[in-house]
Amino acid sequence: MVGIEIRQQLRLTQSLVMTPQLQLAIKLLQLSRLELQEHVQQELVENPFLDENTDGKEESSERADGGEKGEAAAPAPEPGLLAAAQEGDWAERVQEILPESRGTEVSQSAMKDVDLDRYLENQSRGEPPPFIRHDASEELPQDHDTRYVQRGTLFDHVAWQVRLSEFTAAEETLALSVLGNLDRDGYFRGYYDEKGAYHAVPSLDDLADEAGLELDEAEEVLRELQHMDPVGVAARDLRECLLAQADVLKLEPTLVEIIDKHLGDIEKRNYPAIAKAVGLDVEDVYAATELIGTLEPRPGRAFVSEEPESIVPDVEVRRAADGSWQVSVNDDGLPRLRIARYYRDVIRRDPTAREYVRGKVRSAQWLIRSINQRQQTLLRVTERIVERQRDFFERGSAELRPMILKDIADDLGMHESTIGRVTTSKYVQTPHGVFELKYFFNSRIRRLDEEDIASESVRIEIKQIIAGEDGKEPFSDQQIVKLLADKGIVIARRTVAKYRESMNILSSSRRKKYF
Repeated sequence: MVGIEIRQQLRLTQSLVMTPQLQLAIKLLQLSRLELQEHVQQELVENPFLDENTDGKEESSERADGGEKGEAAAPAPEPGLLAAAQEGDWAERVQEILPESRGTEVSQSAMKDVDLDRYLENQSRGEPPPFIRHDASEELPQDHDTRYVQRGTLFDHVAWQVRLSEFTAAEETLALSVLGNLDRDGYFRGYYDEKGAYHAVPSLDDLADEAGLELDEAEEVLRELQHMDPVGVAARDLRECLLAQADVLKLEPTLVEIIDKHLGDIEKRNYPAIAKAVGLDVEDVYAATELIGTLEPRPGRAFVSEEPESIVPDVEVRRAADGSWQVSVNDDGLPRLRIARYYRDVIRRDPTAREYVRGKVRSAQWLIRSINQRQQTLLRVTERIVERQRDFFERGSAELRPMILKDIADDLGMHESTIGRVTTSKYVQTPHGVFELKYFFNSRIRRLDEEDIASESVRIEIKQIIAGEDGKEPFSDQQIVKLLADKGIVIARRTVAKYRESMNILSSSRRKKYF
């Protein structure tokens, strides 16, 4: 029989500990500028010890009033992101109040040793800021024009016409049910949302049963809907949408036949096949397809109220007077954070709140340091990109050099995943426009007897070749391969097709102009 023995033994192992500080730093590193602003605003609401420095005064400027007698005031730090929290008198004192190691892991015992009395005594006496904070997500009051001149929805616009029509109660119920299932383009069909999820819609037969109508009656109601403004709304496909517009516009029967039976040939630009089927010359068919192209394929387009979004760059690269390139982090719009100072009386009146305050002070400090670390990492990565892509900043996109994440990671002694987080959803302002940092990372394309070229430069070459082609005899992908080979760029035909499709350029058969 085997005996069971209990004993102690020492074992030395290595493990990765994801401390709260490290988790927060990683989270902030991959946030976009807008997401970072939202995160900071949320922390300002939840953490009463975190405050936004809106007056522009540094903590060190108040030390002469609240510090020890005879102690000189520290000079104010240079203005910049989080200067009030990261530099000057407050930063020195927090280092003493909240001891922690230089590494990523901090012992829990060290965190419990926060000397709140010392911290509170070191704070200057000032008027407390307002207690109520307004969430950034709160809507601002609308002006007169914005309040009274608002675009209605597609549903409201068509439902208004439905209620003015001579529909019975059952028919009106069916019509409103159809309108409630339209996609953003105004079609009565299943659709994919912005996240890629598919949304099915009930069939017309099911909606007719719910409204107490026969299928042929429901089809008539749907046809009436499609003839309302915008014409073609509630169509189940492109053919039905265009046929409704052709009926309202009283187009010629030949045009209606082309729409009804030859949309596939129009897409393929197979004009001879259409001409043979309808008994017209190719020139007449081409003119007819030009007219059909003026119809609206997306009747709900006018009711999509998407405001243009402007990109605020995270980093700016500009040329200095001496010809060098200077990189600076854009701090505009990012709050200047500091530790709030108006909870001393709460601690003195209620000693049980000490643990709560200690946790909130620690959380605020981690956030401030993590944001500062994020900005510093973003600055270092951008500086290395500028050094490696100097030709781009000198002459433009055609001079991009091959570069991958590992190149920057090796230069800075970081992991590739860190570089990936830094360059995702971050934008840089350059003399040639605003680009995402990911734009500068391109695979390597081999060139004969010359230095390798970046894949983005190859895309630009393909675009220039297609821009200079004869519209009646466009270059095929294989011809583009040969033209690139004449310039020393060796790629396969399928690579040309992939790059062409990524730039939304049609194939040669669809680019061809007949007249």
